[in-house]
Amino acid sequence: MQIRQGTIADIDDLVPLFDGYRTFYGKQPDEDLARSFLLDRLQHLQSIIFIAFFEGQAIGFTQLFPSFSSGRAARTLILNDLYVAPEARGKGAGKALLAAAADYGKAVGAVRLTLSTAQDNGAAQSLYEGTGWIRETTFISYNLPLA
Repeated sequence: MQIRQGTIADIDDLVPLFDGYRTFYGKQPDEDLARSFLLDRLQHLQSIIFIAFFEGQAIGFTQLFPSFSSGRAARTLILNDLYVAPEARGKGAGKALLAAAADYGKAVGAVRLTLSTAQDNGAAQSLYEGTGWIRETTFISYNLPLA
């Protein structure tokens, strides 16, 4: 298993993974949309992406978005996406990607990583809790749809 930070040069490896992530959450497959979204994030340095490779094949990724904690007056990171291709699950890629995200966060001085997942995604919840993530019980999250 190899984990490394992704670049624009990895776009062809990332597109099918990102499209798989989106379809996992009920969106229609759209590799053109996936490519456009990822290229925009990478070209404008709006996210950090780590890719997991197994035997030379890209099998998973995680995408981090920079944010800040006003209360702590410090940098935080939002782990917005974590995906491992179904045929590659169980090889440790998810754990390795989470570790790479944490290492990166520490290296850039972030005070916290934050993520959210679907309430019915028990496999992801088990992975997160098994790797030291703490379920939020203090705050309630809300969303305001704008489009």
